[in-house]
Parts: sequence; C-alpha cells; structure tokens
Amino acid sequence: MVGGVSSEHEHAGVITLPTASLVLLVGPSGVGKTTFARRWFDAGAVVSSDDFRKLVADDETDQDATADAFEVLHLVTAKRVGRRLTTVVDATNLKPEDRARSLDLAGEHGVAASAIVFDLPLDTCLSQNQGRLRRVPEEVVREHHLLVQAAVIDLAHEDFASVFRLTSHAEVDEAVVRWAAD
Repeated sequence: MVGGVSSEHEHAGVITLPTASLVLLVGPSGVGKTTFARRWFDAGAVVSSDDFRKLVADDETDQDATADAFEVLHLVTAKRVGRRLTTVVDATNLKPEDRARSLDLAGEHGVAASAIVFDLPLDTCLSQNQGRLRRVPEEVVREHHLLVQAAVIDLAHEDFASVFRLTSHAEVDEAVVRWAAD
C-alpha cells in the first residue's frame, strides 16, 4: 500500500488491485487523477464525472449537470461491476456520501472496492491547477484539499478492501498498478 491509510502500512510504490474491482480516485480537482487513470487503466474501464457532464450537457464544467452526470455514471458503473469488470470512478469522491453509492454497487455485486487517494500538498495542487488548460477556481482547490484531509480519516472506516495514499508528485509518478487474482 502506498502511504497506506488502512491497517496495512507498507510504503512501496505498488498498488495491487484485484482483477475485478471498483477503484475510486479520491482527490482535489486538478491534482492529476485523470492523468493517472489514463496511464494505468484501459479507457473503457474509466467512468469520469467530467466526461458524463460533457455527454449530458455538452460542457464538462457545467456543475448544473452534475446530478444527471452522476446518474449516468452510476448506471454505467453498475453495469460494468455487474459483469465483474474493473471500473475506475474518476471524480473527486471527497465526501462519504460521494463514495457511498459506489461502495453499495461493489457490495451488491461482490466486487472489492479500493480507493487511491491523491493527498498532495496544497502548493502542489495549486501549482498543477495553474498549469491546466481548464483551471478550477483556486478557492475550490483549497476547499477540496481540506476535504481530502477528512477523507483520509473517513476512508479507514468505510468498506474499502484497500486504500492507497499518494502524498507527493513523486509518489504519483512512481506508483505502479499491478493486478492480483481475486
């Protein structure tokens, strides 16, 4: 486990996931979750709140489309998890209520749920956001950063099979995703 949150505290850069799993990416907007997902997971396995906002409203930044986007995201997640296909939820997933529906779906289908937490320093988050084409307002990044701190605590008490915590840009870059048998 990378900077582990659960009872296992190994600090290797290897994230080992069951072949059939639901993976929630947890972290502030602009921290690199989507880039990480593109690097390590098949495009078809990634369900992205931004992508579904784009599909339902023609604008990935349209926050008024969030409820509709998540309705579709959870439908696709349910169908994939029901087929025991690895599914990666690319959203901030910062609050327990944001993670609850995904955890319910994993439980309903007997699939292990894992979380990968992007708990980078605030200055790193702000710097990465400044380098993006589609910037998030600074106050949103600051609020999300505070929510990550609470999420780290909450995740230890939620029904995740494993939680991996990445705490620096170097850890994100050096992390390796591996697959284990169910």
